[in-house]
Amino acid sequence: MRRHFTEQTAIFFSVTKWMFLSSFIGVMIGAIVTVFLTILHLAEAQRSSVPFHYYYLLPVALVLTVWLVRTFAPSAEGHGTEKVIEAVHKQNGKIDIRVIPVKLLATLLTIFAGGSVGKEGPGAQIGAGASSFISNILKFHKSDRKKLVICGISAGFASVFGTPIAGAIFGVEVLVIGVIMYDVLLPSFVAGFAAFTTAQFLGIKYTYFDLHFYQSVALDLPLILKVVLAGLFFGLVSDVVVTMVSWVHQSIKKIPLHIYWKAFGGGVVLILLTLIFGDEYLGLGLDTIKDTLDPNPAYTQSLPWYAFLLKSLFTSLTLGVGGSGGIITPLFYIGATSGHSFALLTGDSHIALFAALGFVSVLAGATNTPIAATIMAVELFGIEIAHYAALSVVISFLITGHRSVFTSQILAMRKSEMLEVKVGQEIEEAEVNLENHELNKIKNIRDKLQKRRELLQKRRLEQRKNKKS
Repeated sequence: MRRHFTEQTAIFFSVTKWMFLSSFIGVMIGAIVTVFLTILHLAEAQRSSVPFHYYYLLPVALVLTVWLVRTFAPSAEGHGTEKVIEAVHKQNGKIDIRVIPVKLLATLLTIFAGGSVGKEGPGAQIGAGASSFISNILKFHKSDRKKLVICGISAGFASVFGTPIAGAIFGVEVLVIGVIMYDVLLPSFVAGFAAFTTAQFLGIKYTYFDLHFYQSVALDLPLILKVVLAGLFFGLVSDVVVTMVSWVHQSIKKIPLHIYWKAFGGGVVLILLTLIFGDEYLGLGLDTIKDTLDPNPAYTQSLPWYAFLLKSLFTSLTLGVGGSGGIITPLFYIGATSGHSFALLTGDSHIALFAALGFVSVLAGATNTPIAATIMAVELFGIEIAHYAALSVVISFLITGHRSVFTSQILAMRKSEMLEVKVGQEIEEAEVNLENHELNKIKNIRDKLQKRRELLQKRRLEQRKNKKS
């Protein structure tokens, strides 16, 4: 009995401690993110005051961004969530406090000039940086510091997108693929909710969508089949995005020029692409996302089917040459526009539904966070699409394979029993063994089918020759 009482008492004090700490962190991060979002909205509103096309500023803005980051906070480089994951795994959550002002200013510069980045990266780095700073002041043990930094990720995500539950799950799901850190679940929920409510209290208005989707029958088999096909499609789209971001980044690294010249040249290339294809692929792209999620198809009549490919290219270039910002908002754009294209190509009338499914499915595929993505679908679009979202999201997550836009994620599972994959290492270094016995069976079947096709073609040619003779 005494042991039981001691155990429950210890748990009670632990819960109380983390409720207090995560509440404090959530309120603080909600306030900081509010400042960031407010300045960001004001900066975007000031674009019209520029006496020329705002995107002409891209070369100079990207050079300034690179200089800021390299000079004052190198750990603020790139899309912020990836750097936070790396800090948790390799530095026990230690993050330089200078990341907060540098990331905020660098992201403002990039987005103001039209760089194709998102706002969640700064939110994650601001949240994680503030949590790390508080941990250092209180002299926390490294395990507690890591927990608090994870709370910071959740709080940043929740307060940027207005999704407290998805934000909490994202923080505990994104670090290790296939593992949810249950010991951080409660403080992540509290931090996410505290940050979300603080931002709302301070005036941040979040956007939620009414898709006007209502099921006429309980079991709509044709729609379910289309959702399955959509999940496969979104998995391929996610794979394209991850591959393009990685390929562009590696290609730019190989160019024998100083990093400032790369940034300037990247800005020039983005300007040329904008003059050719239009400025819809610059910046956050929130207006386009809203249009695809509107049940009225009139808003997206001019949207080309390949919009998601162009957004992938614009984002890859912006990040590849040193632009500062997140990658999740571009993933939302890519997902929503690819879902819109899928609905049009298949002739489905539920265009907004498939845009919403793409919105969360590409997020799940590219970041390996299927549970957070499913919950986000419910928080943003309503309970009516929950089961369709879950189906599409999980298929996309699996089809994308063992790759991610967050290369520092630790791989703790394999996505198929037919593949031999080394787990326990960063996904960037994970090797997939394609010599598995089951895969060899598939290869043998494929080879036999190929030989059969060749034999049939040969027979047809012989029959044609015989007819002519």
